[in-house]
Amino acid sequence: MRSLRTKITLMTVCVILIALTAVTLSSVIFIQTTERRKSDQLLLLLCETGKRNLDYYFTSVQKSVRKVAAFVESDLEGLDEQQLKRHMERTSKYFNEMASKTNGVLTYYYRIDPAVSKTVKGFWYTNLDGNGFTEHEVTDITLYDTSDTSKLVWFTVPKHKGKPIWLPPYVTDNLGMRVISYNVPIYYERHFIGVVGIEIDYSTMAEQVDSLRLYNNGFAFLSDAVGRLFYHPRTDVTQLTEDTQPSVPDGILSKQTFTQYTFEGVKKQAAWLPLSNGMRLNVAVPITETEGDWQSLIGNILIVAFGVLVAASAFTMYYTKRITKPLEELTEAAELVDKGHYNIALGYDGDDEVGRLTNTFKRLTGHVKEHISNLNRRAYVDALTSVRNKWAYASFIDDLQTTLDSDDGQMKFAVGIFDCDGLKAVNDKYGHEKGDVYIRTASRLMCHVFQHSPVFRLGGDEFSIILQNEDFRNREDLIRAFKTAMAESCAATENEWEQVRVSFGIAVYEPKNDSTVSDVARRADKIMYENKRLRKAAK
Repeated sequence: MRSLRTKITLMTVCVILIALTAVTLSSVIFIQTTERRKSDQLLLLLCETGKRNLDYYFTSVQKSVRKVAAFVESDLEGLDEQQLKRHMERTSKYFNEMASKTNGVLTYYYRIDPAVSKTVKGFWYTNLDGNGFTEHEVTDITLYDTSDTSKLVWFTVPKHKGKPIWLPPYVTDNLGMRVISYNVPIYYERHFIGVVGIEIDYSTMAEQVDSLRLYNNGFAFLSDAVGRLFYHPRTDVTQLTEDTQPSVPDGILSKQTFTQYTFEGVKKQAAWLPLSNGMRLNVAVPITETEGDWQSLIGNILIVAFGVLVAASAFTMYYTKRITKPLEELTEAAELVDKGHYNIALGYDGDDEVGRLTNTFKRLTGHVKEHISNLNRRAYVDALTSVRNKWAYASFIDDLQTTLDSDDGQMKFAVGIFDCDGLKAVNDKYGHEKGDVYIRTASRLMCHVFQHSPVFRLGGDEFSIILQNEDFRNREDLIRAFKTAMAESCAATENEWEQVRVSFGIAVYEPKNDSTVSDVARRADKIMYENKRLRKAAK
């Protein structure tokens, strides 16, 4: 006959065993689901970041080449030698202008089909040292069979495809450098004339792809929809042929954004997004790395459960609570993060597996929060002047209005509207590059004078400054200082685009007359236009 103590012990052990089993199973399911969702989110976030950078890079090249192609086809007057020579001179100048504005261009070229002209071959310009484009001797196309698309791919492939095309990586003729290129065939009266194209340094693209890394062994690579590799950090793609292309796992060809596949015995989790040039950006990571944390946690829970069963009921309950409490905190924190709240407090910092998981989770949320903050900062910064943009202005005005709504009429601030004079004249006379210099110079002068106030570029040549605190109290002195600084800038240089000429209006918030911040801004805008009218009349 078993004693009551034995029965209680057995019952306690059974209850604890069942409870621990239930907790363990639910924890496994929750942690596994959460970790997989987190991994998918990280993969997609990394993929989206890479897609943005690469799309901007590839799109700029495509736009430049297509603009040149449109110019070429509209500029062709005929195909005799003199007409082609004059056409080449005009095209060369235009192409140089477009290539100089495009980041990462290694070479650009315009080649005439030998069947069209034996004397006018075209041109080829290279920028190998980063100091500007210099003319390079063109490749003699007549030495090759242009029906063989394995040779002179930059010429033969677009010729036979008959459409703009990105080419896989190859070693460029004469230079011996690995490049990728975008090429557009040229037609005159529906007859093939030649090819215009840009080659970009393969290593520039590779550096951007290599920067996309996750965990210890995650990496990114480029392919197309049928699995052909354009870039892989562990394979020299330029040495691959159609026969030596590695067989791509079926998972890589999936139409779903997230996929799993096995390569060389390693099971991997991956995400992919299409790029503007037809490539696919893939980010892959071994599943063992994405699941390592929760598998380790489950193993330790089982070990603790065995110790709890041996130690007795009270001791068991103590350790159960000790283990489940940080897990509950992690669960709540994970739910908050899933809802977009990253300001979480996790108090557990024990030197054990749960503590390491907690610290890892805190670091992870910190990284995600920092990344999101960086994205927000970029979204609110004007690309030309580096001051805040109109979206930041709208957000600032909303916050200021919220404060104003709860204020008792004691709030003091002023809104300044600034408009650069003569920007259109500078653009028309000297070009938009000088116009950009004019805008940046004016922006720097505003930031220098009103250094304690936020400066916003609302668009084009219009800026706004919100004066509070010290700048509000010293606004009269600052206005005089700004006028003096404008006069000094005009006297210091003969270049119109470096002479700051700004009309402005500053309106002070009046509680009796202004119910919103926008009311103050409208008064400042009217004052600015009156100031602009008077300045024009004084000339």
